[in-house]
Amino acid sequence: MFALTQSMRYFLCPGATDMRKSFYTLSGLITNIMEQDVRTGDVYVFVNRNRNQIKILHAEDNGLVLYIKKLDCGTFRVPKYEEKTQSFPMDWSTLIHFLKGIESHQDSRYNRLKELKKTNIYYHK
Repeated sequence: MFALTQSMRYFLCPGATDMRKSFYTLSGLITNIMEQDVRTGDVYVFVNRNRNQIKILHAEDNGLVLYIKKLDCGTFRVPKYEEKTQSFPMDWSTLIHFLKGIESHQDSRYNRLKELKKTNIYYHK
């Protein structure tokens, strides 16, 4: 069950993250790099070097939850993080725009499935 809501705080971890990392090593990044505690209930977003895969780590009452998204084509547009906090704080709408490839400042959708649209297999006009 997808348990992320608008009332939660979201943070993008700075830099590229090795996607082989899982629950405890990602928790270590949160503690050591971001200087935060994963058990607070905040949600942490990690992006790989190629920017085509993300992991979202969240602590619930009885354990950790890890969500993973890998793009078929294209990349995530990663915003700049704050030097002071070593993260990029997000709200719910920013996270959703980030996941869908929508840039709020340009009010347009980033075209991730360009190659599929060229073939017209998955694209309806």
